[in-house]
Amino acid sequence: MGRILAIDFGRKRTGLAVTDPLRITANPLLTIETKDLINWLQDYFARESVDEVVIGHPTQMNGQDSESMNYIRPFIGNFKKIFPTMPITMYDERFTSVLAHQAMIAGGMKKKARQDKATVDKIAACIILEGYMDSLR
Repeated sequence: MGRILAIDFGRKRTGLAVTDPLRITANPLLTIETKDLINWLQDYFARESVDEVVIGHPTQMNGQDSESMNYIRPFIGNFKKIFPTMPITMYDERFTSVLAHQAMIAGGMKKKARQDKATVDKIAACIILEGYMDSLR
């Protein structure tokens, strides 16, 4: 059984999270510059067994796609060309950044550390992944 990788896609930075090989836990992985994402994914897929990718689907409160989808759609198209056999699933990412901040506060993270947007991005990816895993149960 391969891992599930989650992507919190952003214009500048992208947060990544991954399950353990048995898909029991979701763990923040890293935050990477978006321009380097495809190359990083190629390397990661060569090293690790990944069966599925989940990407955050930014929606507005009314359920419609947010403006962010204008740069996520091209990424997904490119992803499907480069990794044609890798399933990619979109999962609602509403409130993940807020939840990430709340998780950092609850975890006792100092204010200075909470201001690191890279940390927020990888925790948001983890929240997306946890939500997706819960939806499978």
